[in-house]
Amino acid sequence: MRAVVFAGTSISHEDAKEVLDAVYLPPVARGDVDKVAGQGYDVIGIIDGVFFDRAAVAHREIIRAMKKGIKVVGGCSMGALRASELDVHGMIGVGTVYGWYRDGVIESDDEVAVTTNPETFEQVSLPLVNIRETFRKAVDEGLIDNETCKGLIKITKGIHYPRRSYLGIIKKAVEDGLLNDVEPLLGYCRNNASDVKREDAILVLKKVREILEAGE
Repeated sequence: MRAVVFAGTSISHEDAKEVLDAVYLPPVARGDVDKVAGQGYDVIGIIDGVFFDRAAVAHREIIRAMKKGIKVVGGCSMGALRASELDVHGMIGVGTVYGWYRDGVIESDDEVAVTTNPETFEQVSLPLVNIRETFRKAVDEGLIDNETCKGLIKITKGIHYPRRSYLGIIKKAVEDGLLNDVEPLLGYCRNNASDVKREDAILVLKKVREILEAGE
């Protein structure tokens, strides 16, 4: 059995290959699933995809692939978004972000959107889902309370996704009187930032591997 995975932003192809032996392609765009669906793959993994500057992968092409008997697994970023919309049609969703979309905890595309290096696909801004989880853990650690956490998320949502950073968010929170000073929260974020997208990317790879192994 053969698998192809669209990734490169939430996890590099090099790191992904340590988890799963598969063909790796750049973040998925409109028409890409239709292309690979006719190339003999048994499983398609969708982790990363393009959003606002190019046409995103269409629901119909994923459904067409599944009707051909191809298993489609999604999570982390674009994969989580599409899986939450298409799990009723048979797309397999995994991970925390998928669960958040499925359960209505988050809704907007910009929760997972980042600016990327056009040559390497590496992210150069922070996704809101990672920021959410970092601040939630800061609550668990007693650095901030729930109301402050909600205020920080509100500030983050008000910042256009390519410009989101812990420093920018926390400085704005101090200006607004939500926090008294930049530290210690900034230091916590720099040393303990969560990367829920990477964790979910690995779960997608492990699920694809599980399916391949079951089919052998």
